[in-house]
Amino acid sequence: MFRLEQRPQPSKLMGLASPLLALAITVALGVSLFLILGKDPLRGLQMFFWEPIRSANAWSELGLKATPLVLIALGLAVCFRANVWNIGAEGQFIIGALAGGFVAMQADANSGRIIVLWILLAGMLGGMAWAGITALLRARFNANEILVSLMLVYVADLLLSYLVYGPWKDPQGYNFPQSISFLAATKIPRLFEGSRLNIGVLIALGSVLAFWVLLFRSYAGFALQVGGLAPAAARYAGFSSTRALWTALLLSGAMAGLAGALEVAGPLGQLTPYVPAGYGFAAIIVAFVGRLHPVGIVFSALLMSMFYIGGELAQTRLGLPKSITGVFQGLLLFSLLACDTLINYRLRRSLRASST
Repeated sequence: MFRLEQRPQPSKLMGLASPLLALAITVALGVSLFLILGKDPLRGLQMFFWEPIRSANAWSELGLKATPLVLIALGLAVCFRANVWNIGAEGQFIIGALAGGFVAMQADANSGRIIVLWILLAGMLGGMAWAGITALLRARFNANEILVSLMLVYVADLLLSYLVYGPWKDPQGYNFPQSISFLAATKIPRLFEGSRLNIGVLIALGSVLAFWVLLFRSYAGFALQVGGLAPAAARYAGFSSTRALWTALLLSGAMAGLAGALEVAGPLGQLTPYVPAGYGFAAIIVAFVGRLHPVGIVFSALLMSMFYIGGELAQTRLGLPKSITGVFQGLLLFSLLACDTLINYRLRRSLRASST
């Protein structure tokens, strides 16, 4: 028998090893899952961990999937470090897509490439506005930001459906629920000819550097974290916990909205009911697997992108259900939560005293 014994102080080694151990457990559970489903486990692991990186084109698709995850997870990392639990990044992503899509639909034959900047700016403002609702209700009425932000996801999804089935439906679209296809001038510039990878990946990498400076090399980032984690100490030091709340949520909303605008003006090219791809929820896992650190988020986003691509390949090549992607994401999250226990606790063998 084993028992958990609290460590005198948290283990730095386990803090670094926990994500790797969680990944190993996820792989082991994945192998068991493939065996239960009657599939070749080696073939299944190949779909998830080899096919997404086997060629230059595969890497470009991996980067395309990772870009929104990095952007959203960076904003969520700021929220979580400030003790603000924004669970509604998916809704902010959708509203950012709607705002950016609205600007894109205003383009005409005379529009220049500068409209791309306005699309991205509109996406950021849309995400900020949607996150601002949560901030207002939390600051003014002390509403729970977890519930408010989560419920707003469904409101955003319904708003998207209303627009693409109604006012924004393409009259030439054969009654399909979709907007007009965006003009070429509105499309996010691609990095390479023949590849779908666009400048969004450069924006994401630049954001990683900016958020690293904000969190670890700036007074504002220090005040933000103290204001969220220790409101009493923050007030004593002259920091505002309310300001930390608003800053964290607006910044997180802006990043999610930016990701939404990049998605609709990039690979999608129009608004459809399928804009929500689960990136806002998956980014929560990305943020925690990346240890709420900008650099760690890059690697965890690449891993999560492999799950997305591997899940799609497993559907088409192995006949597995679409839910296999979510299963792997969930396994990784729960494995990480279990392994994180070992940061503050260690396993000890429990010896029972023999009865006399």
